[in-house]
Amino acid sequence: MRQTWAFVVAGLSLYALLPTLPSADFHPVAISRDLPAQHVDPPTKRLVEDVFYVTQGIEVTNRLLPFQDGLTIRGAALAPGVTLDDAGRLHGVPQRPGTFATPVRLCRGQDCVDQQVTVVVLRNVPWQPSELAFPGKVGNRYDDQIGISGGPTGVPPTFSVTDHGKLPAGVTIGPDGHIGGIPEAAGVSEVPVRICVAGNCAGVVVTLIVV
Repeated sequence: MRQTWAFVVAGLSLYALLPTLPSADFHPVAISRDLPAQHVDPPTKRLVEDVFYVTQGIEVTNRLLPFQDGLTIRGAALAPGVTLDDAGRLHGVPQRPGTFATPVRLCRGQDCVDQQVTVVVLRNVPWQPSELAFPGKVGNRYDDQIGISGGPTGVPPTFSVTDHGKLPAGVTIGPDGHIGGIPEAAGVSEVPVRICVAGNCAGVVVTLIVV
């Protein structure tokens, strides 16, 4: 019993002494409150696209697309025959196949980072459209695809309508070559479309026959 009371008295004595203890023991709590917010480095990826597929011997017409405005770009040589200018345009004629990766300096004010830009130069493999005429019916949904045969393996073609006024009402042609929508009137429409495969482009006419 005496031992128990001794522990109680010792505990009360320590509690009474707490206000007189040096405040240095409690500094870590105060310091943790005063620490500045953790610094977060700006993201190093500032381009929407940093890999470009081009074709040997065909003029390059790509350009860098930043996520935000106000980005300055330092020109560089990206591949044999292909250069990047300070406006972000890729130009030149690729001289030989291969994959070429180059760090490009990107700045917003004084904040600069290097982002790798990769140019994949493919051999010039001929291609041609596989089908360009598509029948349809008023009120029925189109679900067709403009295809190509040939071209380099693993590189999807891109399609762009160069005169949207030629499309029949209710019908669309997407950048993947898919023909969709519901035609609203009968008629024959000849729609100019530009097809590109790794920068190797050609203009074609897609015929939509709606009855």
